[in-house]
Parts: sequence; C-alpha cells; structure tokens
Amino acid sequence: MSWQDKLRQVEPYVAGEQPKINNMIKLNTNENPYGPCKQIKDILKEIDIEKLKLYPNSDGEELRHALAKYHGLKDEQVFLGNGSDEVLALTFLTFFNGSDPVLFPNISYSFYPVYCDLYQMNYKEIILDQDFKMHVEDFKQPNSGIIFPNPNAPTGLLVSLDFIEEVLKSNPESIVVVDEAYIDFGGQSCVPLIHQYENLVVIQTFSKSRSFAGARLGVALGNKEAISHLYDVKNSFNSYPIDYITQQIGLVSVLNSQDMKEKCQKVIKTREYTKTKLKELGFVVPDSYANFVFVKHPKIDGEELFLALRKEGIIVRHWNKPLIDQYLRVTIGTDQQMERFFEFLENYLNQKGLL
Repeated sequence: MSWQDKLRQVEPYVAGEQPKINNMIKLNTNENPYGPCKQIKDILKEIDIEKLKLYPNSDGEELRHALAKYHGLKDEQVFLGNGSDEVLALTFLTFFNGSDPVLFPNISYSFYPVYCDLYQMNYKEIILDQDFKMHVEDFKQPNSGIIFPNPNAPTGLLVSLDFIEEVLKSNPESIVVVDEAYIDFGGQSCVPLIHQYENLVVIQTFSKSRSFAGARLGVALGNKEAISHLYDVKNSFNSYPIDYITQQIGLVSVLNSQDMKEKCQKVIKTREYTKTKLKELGFVVPDSYANFVFVKHPKIDGEELFLALRKEGIIVRHWNKPLIDQYLRVTIGTDQQMERFFEFLENYLNQKGLL
C-alpha cells in the first residue's frame, strides 16, 4: 500500500467564482453591495498596530458581550468563529456524533454533505417538493442532528417559527441547527426560541447583512452547555481566536446595527422590485426572503443564459446539478446594477422572440 492509498478522498465544496473581469457586475456570491457602517473606517484609522504583535483576546469578550446584549442572551451563550463556515464545521464535529443520519435538505447549502463526507458521518437528504419547500413531517425520523438554512440557500424560501418549533419539539434528543445566514433580509429570527429549547443552535454570519465578506466572522447562539462544548472542540482543533482587527470592527458593526438594518431594507426593496420585474419578463421566481433570487426561464436553458450573462460581464451563480441546473441564483446588487441586468435580459429575450 502506497502513501497515496492513505490519503483522505473528499469532493470539496466549490465556492462562488471570484473572476477578474473589468467593469463586471458581480452578482454571484451574495455580497452586500452597500458596505459596512462608516464608523468602521474611523476605527481602522485608529487601530494600534503595535497590538498586532500580540495575540488577541482569546474569548473576544467585548464582541461576545455586545452580541449577547443585541440578541437578548448571556455572554456564555455566544460562540465566535472565523467565518460561519468554521462555525458550521465545528458544529458538525461537536453535535452530530450519533449512529443515525444527520438530516438536511437535498437542495441547500452545498457545504453540508462535504462536512459529512470529510468527517465520515452518515447523512440523509430530505427531499424538497417540486416548489422547493420543506415539510415538517420529514424531520420526524431517527437522526443524529438536523440542520437547515432559513431562509434556504439557494432557493431563498423561508419557513415559519411554528415550523421550527415543531421540528424542535419532535426531536428533543437531537441538536437542531438553524443556519440564519440571510435572516436579516426577511423573516423572523428564531434566536428567541433559544430560551425555550435547549436543543436549538442558531448560526449567523457577518458576511452578508453586515457586509463583512472580506473579513471572517461567524456566530453560533445557543444554551450555555452546547456553546461550551463548541468551544471545547474549537480549542482542540483550531484554538486561534478571532483576530484583533476583526474583533474591533465586529464590535463597531454590532454597536451600529441600525446602519445594517437600513441597508438591508434597501436590499429588500430592490429584491421585491427584482422579483416583480423578472416575473414580467416570463421568469419563474420562488418567493425569496434572502439577498438573492433563484430564477429560471421556461424557454431558455440555464447554462446558456449563465454564459450569455457572463459574456456581458454580469456574473451570476449556476450549478450544473440535477433539479436546479435550469436555475440561476442572482445576488441583489444596487439599483443601477440590477437595471443593467434587466436591460440585458430584455434585449436577450427580444433577440430570441420571447418578448
């Protein structure tokens, strides 16, 4: 047996493309077009570079306290990670260790099965219906844990707090993880349910609504015991805390959350207009509550449209996978960016005689 035979074989997660195209409109990775609050520019000017030679506060105490206060929790109910993907990876390691399968939707964040394969965990995909909706009865079966995004990605669909409560009540022996990466763009966060259900863990990210895609900061929220075990696993695997600069700017973002909320409202307004406009152009548009829309045209091949947009310098996301290969996920950009997107679509459809 060679050393190659001992290598772990996994099919890795494929992130959204970061192309180098001049004057492109980048609508493929769900970044917030409006940027973080202006106070962050001030704090960056005041950063004491001498502190960079020292390790940062290992517990991110100020940031944890601010987040706890923001969410109505205690400090020990807040976990900080280097991006929500690290938080998710540690969540799988910490909570999903039974013999029964981990449950998550078959159309969902494509990192979930990657984690299971990497950790050699058994999993079962819950099949969404033809409208991409989850059904609560499907989560009432033996499992080692449950995870789903709300709103879902890439569909943008939202489930209610009643749905989440029924899943929690039906699985008292399992941790239920709700991935709220996009919750600030619509719907109601289930964080308040943490007070009622010890088996609920909520994961959020600063990359979307708080415009921190260029920094790495993710959060898990839950009961004290669950969060303490999450830290035990992190410190056994990757003890590096959130870096000094990210702690500082993260704190400023939380303390200025009204700015985030106002920018999310701008995105929501543009998203709703985008859904209306796309429907007028003949597209099928599920009711997204995120900062993107998931769309297809019944008479145009998904990959064909993806490539035509790319040729025009408009970059969106396409998966060449069963069930969703005819759909494109389009991040909501500024009003000006979306108008260019609509202008291209109108010209393209006219050329094909579809308008």
